Amino acid sequence: MKKRYPRTLSSGANNTVIAISETEVGKIFSGDTRSDIGSEAQKMKFSNAVNDLVVKFIRLDELNEETEMLVMERVYPMDFRAYEQERRILWSEVFEDELIGLHKAGFVHRDLLRPSNIGGQPFDNILLTQKGIRLIDTGISALKEQVGEKLFTRFVKQELEEFEKFRDYFLSR
Repeated sequence: MKKRYPRTLSSGANNTVIAISETEVGKIFSGDTRSDIGSEAQKMKFSNAVNDLVVKFIRLDELNEETEMLVMERVYPMDFRAYEQERRILWSEVFEDELIGLHKAGFVHRDLLRPSNIGGQPFDNILLTQKGIRLIDTGISALKEQVGEKLFTRFVKQELEEFEKFRDYFLSR
């Protein structure tokens, strides 16, 4: 059974996200996921230097001796269905521009569309917020400098296909 934490906001396949304050959340890394924390922090910092699409990295911290946290900004999702199509079109265009900007800089998110065998909604990592569309969970994201041109190009192609599916979903509901 998965460990439960006070103030849990969400739980994924490997991690739980907890509320720390009104402005911060912590992604919990414990046990065999602890080695992933530095890699995810590095990718978040890289993307944050390019634009504001990925939630902001704040710091690495610890919850206790066995548990570390990646602390990031807290975002408050809004239901996009409450907004007019014209507004959603604009948000999706800005999202596409920012996504392409990340690709050009050498970052690919790789998790816009959840695999069908993982629970949750198909686009759980894409949130509409007061600041526009934002991406969360950079756990499987990749940097071009780390994976090389060939693999990075394949990841970008797949991500752009996932973006098209998201845009259709976002604009048609």
